[in-house]
Amino acid sequence: MMETGRSLMDAVRERCGRCSGRSLSICNVIDDQDLPALVAASSRVVVSSGRCFIQEGAPAHDFYVLTGGRAKLFTLMPDGRRQIVGFAELGDFLGLTSSETYAFTAEALGDVTLCRFPHSAIDRLVERFPRLRGRLQKEASSELVKMQSRLMVLGRKTARERLASFLVEQASPCCGHHALHDEQEPITLPLPMSRTDIADYLGLTIETVSRTFGLFRKEGLISVKGASSVTLLAPGVLSDIANGIKRD
Repeated sequence: MMETGRSLMDAVRERCGRCSGRSLSICNVIDDQDLPALVAASSRVVVSSGRCFIQEGAPAHDFYVLTGGRAKLFTLMPDGRRQIVGFAELGDFLGLTSSETYAFTAEALGDVTLCRFPHSAIDRLVERFPRLRGRLQKEASSELVKMQSRLMVLGRKTARERLASFLVEQASPCCGHHALHDEQEPITLPLPMSRTDIADYLGLTIETVSRTFGLFRKEGLISVKGASSVTLLAPGVLSDIANGIKRD
C-alpha cells in the first residue's frame, strides 16, 4: 500500500515509532531518515487469534515481519497429521523462500500484527539499501542453524531433554543461550501455545509432555500458573538438562 506526503510521515510515526520489533528485525539496518521508503513499500496487517496469514502451498508473493504477538508454523502430511516446525516471535521474518510456494502455514497465537512486503518491494529495497541484503542473508543463516538444532532435538534427545530444550529456547530471546547456562534468577515466560502444540513441535505425545511438565514441577525446576505461562525456577539446571549435562 503506497502512501505519500503527510500520510506517509504519519504512518512512519505510527508504525515504526511504536514498533517494539524494529531493533530485532530486518528493519534494524535501515536508518531513521530512510524509514519512509520502508513504510511506502509495505502494509500493516492485523491477524486475529487462530487465523492463518500464510498457507502452505499457496503462491509465495509476500514476506512478513512479526511486529506484535506470536505465531505457530506447521506443515501437514497427506494423511492430515500436523508437524509444528517453529514458533515465530517478535521481529521474526517469515516467508523467506527460494520456492514459488510457501513451505508452511503460519497461524496467529493470540492477536498478531505484521508488516507485509511484496517480493518485488524487497527486491527494490535491497537495491536501494545494500546492507539489507546482508541482513536477509543473516536471517537465512539463522534459520539453517535453527533447523540443525531442531534435528538434534528430534533425533537424539530424550523427552526430558526435549522439553528442557523447548523452555530454554523460549527463554533465549530475553537472556541468550549462553547467559542462561549460569542464570540463577527465576524467569517467567509466556506460553501462548497449547500443550498439544508443544507436543507436536517436540515429536512427543501430549501425555508425555504433561508428565514431563509435572516432573519438572516436582523437582522444583519450574512453576506453572494457568496454561499460558511458566516460571523457570532453575534456568541453569534446565539449560544443562537440555544439553545432556548431569550436575553433581
